[in-house]
Amino acid sequence: MHTLMRPLRRAMILASLVAFPAAAAKPPPLGNEAPAPAPSQAARPEGRPTATGTGFVVAKGALLTNAHVVKGCARMTARNAAGQTVNAQVIAADTRRDLAVLRVPEAFGPPLAFRDSPAVRRGDTVVTYGFPLTGLLSSGPTLTTGDISALTGVRDNPMQYAISAPVQPGNSGGPLLDAQANVVGIVTSKLDAARVAQMTGGDIPQNVNFAVKSTEASAFLREHGIQPWRAASTGPDKRAAEIGEIANPSVAFLGCYGR
Repeated sequence: MHTLMRPLRRAMILASLVAFPAAAAKPPPLGNEAPAPAPSQAARPEGRPTATGTGFVVAKGALLTNAHVVKGCARMTARNAAGQTVNAQVIAADTRRDLAVLRVPEAFGPPLAFRDSPAVRRGDTVVTYGFPLTGLLSSGPTLTTGDISALTGVRDNPMQYAISAPVQPGNSGGPLLDAQANVVGIVTSKLDAARVAQMTGGDIPQNVNFAVKSTEASAFLREHGIQPWRAASTGPDKRAAEIGEIANPSVAFLGCYGR
C-alpha cells in the first residue's frame, strides 16, 4: 500500500465509546476453480474480531473483498443482511490489485452485476455501501454518495478510480455502485490526510478516496474460474435509497479472527 494511502480495514480497538458488539440473465454459478471444503452454514465466533471489513456476492458461493481485509487472518466470518453468520474461506488473493475472493454457501445472497457499458466517466455518480467504524457508528450498513473524481489513483495508478464518496475504516472491500446499481469498483483506501498535511505544510485533503476498478476485479475473478454477472448501465438513474435496497442483500460484514 502506498504511503500516502490508508487501507480501510477496521481494526477493533477497545475504547469507552465503543459498544462492540430491465430483466437480466440469471447469474452464472461459481467457476471451476479447485474445489474447497464447503463452509459451515453457521459460525459462532468466540470473542470480538481483530479487524473487520466489507464484502459482496459476485457469484453463487463467492464473496469479493480486499486482499488487505483477509491478510493474516486465521479465520474469516461473513454476516449477510438476514443476520446469518457463516465461516468464509479465502479462495485466492491478489495483493497487487488488493483483491480477494472468499467461499460462502451458495444461498448466502444474490450476486451484484458488474457494469458492462458504457465506459465510466469523470463526474459519474457513485454510491458506497459497507460497514465503516463498526462499534462507533451503526452496526448495520452505511450508504454514502459521491462522484468519480479521476480515472486513475495515486500517482496515476491505472487500476483505481479516485472518488469523492466519504469512506472510513471498515468500508474496505465494499462495492462502489453506479446510478443503476451496477458495480464499477471496490472500495480500497483513502488518502492519508495527516501524511499529506505534513507534505503540504498543513493542507488537509477532503474526500480523496480510492476504489479498485471493476475491470480489474472482473479479470481477477476470471483468473480463478469465476464469471461475474455483467449488465449495461442504461435507463433512468435510480435514487440512492433504491441503490441501497438493491445492494443490501448482497453485501456482507466480514470479521477477521486470530491475527
